[in-house]
Amino acid sequence: MTKGDRPAALSKRLKTLADMVPAGYRVADVGCDHGFLDIYLIQSGRASGAIAMDVRKGPLSAAAQHIREAGLETLIETRLSDGLKQYRAGEAEVLVCAGMGGPLMQRILSEDPGKTGSFRELILQPQSELREFRVFLREAGYAVEAEEIVFEEGKYYFPMRVRAGEGKSPELSQSGTLSQEEREFQEICDRYGEGLIRRRDPLLRQYLDQQDRILDEISEALHASDAGNERRRQRLSEVEQEREILRRAVQWMEREE
Repeated sequence: MTKGDRPAALSKRLKTLADMVPAGYRVADVGCDHGFLDIYLIQSGRASGAIAMDVRKGPLSAAAQHIREAGLETLIETRLSDGLKQYRAGEAEVLVCAGMGGPLMQRILSEDPGKTGSFRELILQPQSELREFRVFLREAGYAVEAEEIVFEEGKYYFPMRVRAGEGKSPELSQSGTLSQEEREFQEICDRYGEGLIRRRDPLLRQYLDQQDRILDEISEALHASDAGNERRRQRLSEVEQEREILRRAVQWMEREE
């Protein structure tokens, strides 16, 4: 493989992330794994350069090998780093942070606001605790500019493109506080993504149907349990609350314009 070679095929998830990267900028990839995304970004001409970072020596070594095989050592630098600790503000314009749990990603973004705030765009794909992560973004002032949903190998992924320092709350009522309807819609957006909800994404609807089936199975198992303790009753209440929010999301997506 050489610099002039045709870009290698990416997984659907990674290709979606690559398509979110604005063209012409240098990329800092936190949690680069084996470096395939960075190689693709350079070979496709989408990025002008990249810093591939990972906290694990094994994957980073593999990434370095793949980069050498592609002949891209002068355009992609590898760096052993826990999050952005070995990154200096201004070295890149776009941050890619994907494939890790929401709490870890939140920690990485929060550790040095000066660094995260220096990026023009952030391409993020948390693997877990999506509701909590979206709440963090909103409360920290991040503006979610684009959201996608990807289904690959039996799993759903939620990549997003955000910009620091431009977040805004939903439109407020005349009183300056959120109405009951606005609070309910905010909760739906925190759980499932405002962009996906507003455009009535069919793959999101498929995801909601899957989640409803899962909650139904959990509810049935809890009802069938012999245990009558407080924890069981509490979990049943939580499941019903989750199902109610999910149903409201479906209703919102199905209502007429």
